[in-house]
Parts: sequence; structure tokens; C-alpha cells
Amino acid sequence: MRVALVDYDSGNLHSAEKAFALMGREAGAEVVVTSDPAEVARADRIVLPGDGAFPACRAALDAVPGMVEALHEAVIARAVPFMGICVGMQMLAEIGHEYRDTAGLGWIGGEIEAIRAPGLKVPHMGWNDLRVLRPHPLLDGIATGDHAYFVHGWQFRVADPAHLLATADYGGPVTAVVGRDNIVGTQFHPEKSQAVGLRIIGNFLRWRP
Repeated sequence: MRVALVDYDSGNLHSAEKAFALMGREAGAEVVVTSDPAEVARADRIVLPGDGAFPACRAALDAVPGMVEALHEAVIARAVPFMGICVGMQMLAEIGHEYRDTAGLGWIGGEIEAIRAPGLKVPHMGWNDLRVLRPHPLLDGIATGDHAYFVHGWQFRVADPAHLLATADYGGPVTAVVGRDNIVGTQFHPEKSQAVGLRIIGNFLRWRP
């Protein structure tokens, strides 16, 4: 099994590569960091990380010739298992409103809105409990109360509640995990979430949608 971590100059991939490679050894997976759309199209699993502002990440993804098309062909046309992380998860939405309205990939209905948490600092940064809303293979072995590491000021408001798999509490419910069909996304960073994050990465590598 070959796992492609998409490199589009939007975040430090070192920790993600290290975590996926660690769990990949257990799952018999080869992990590659690549900016080559052909490599992404051939992969058996695709991971799209993302750090920074939504418009900048979307522009950087669009700037890699053929990458959006390769992702769409693999994930939507051929149902290759896909995982978005942080802004990589947010780009699954139809639109983001950070700084300016920016189209997302539109793979999961909804939009990216600012976190409103009166009395709390935004961005939401640090460890927070997860609240698991519905069972999913990605969350096998993960329970409400387990901790994950977040760094974000915006969140995914899904259009269909069935696509919301887990939340965290930060002045109210904040989207933590989304998913539908062969597509999942985590707002938190599994590669920085210690045992919980490694469990989620391992679950993704073993997942057969």
C-alpha cells in the first residue's frame, strides 16, 4: 500500500511524515511526500495536510499544475481513501470565509466560519477533549474524553449533521472530525496528538471504505 502526503508548500510535513511512516510500518504501507499529481493519482491512500489561512492554502493547492484534478479523479471518481488535516480538512467544504470568500473542494457540504468563543482566546490552541458523536472506523478505539491537539481560529460547519463525527468544546461545540463515504478529515493534528493521534492514523491506514 502506498500513501501519498500531498506537498503543496502549505505547512511543515516533517511531523506528519514521521507519524504516518511509523504507523505505516505496522500496516505495511509506504509513505511518500510528493507534489507530483501522477504520484498522488497512483496512491492507495491520500493525505492532505494544511497550515495557515484557507485562501492561501487553496491558492497553493491550485498552483500545483494538475493536482486538484488528480485529487478529484482519485478521491471522487475512484473512491481512494482520503484524509484532510487542519486546513486540509477545511478545504473539503464548499466555501471558506476567512479574509475573503474562497471556494473549497466541495466534497463535504458546508462552510468554514470563524470560531466565536466569548471570553476565550481565539485561535483555539492546545489540547482539548474529543466528543465522539457517531461510530466510524477512523475513530475505532477513540472515546469521548480522549485528547487531541488543535491550532485553529476557524471551523467547519457541515450542512449534513451525519457528516459530523466528533466535536470539541470551546465556548460551544467546535467541529473536530468530519467524514462521508471514503473521505475523512480532522481539524486537530493527529501527528501531534500522541497516542490518540497515532491510533487515528493507524485506523485510517487500515480503513476499507
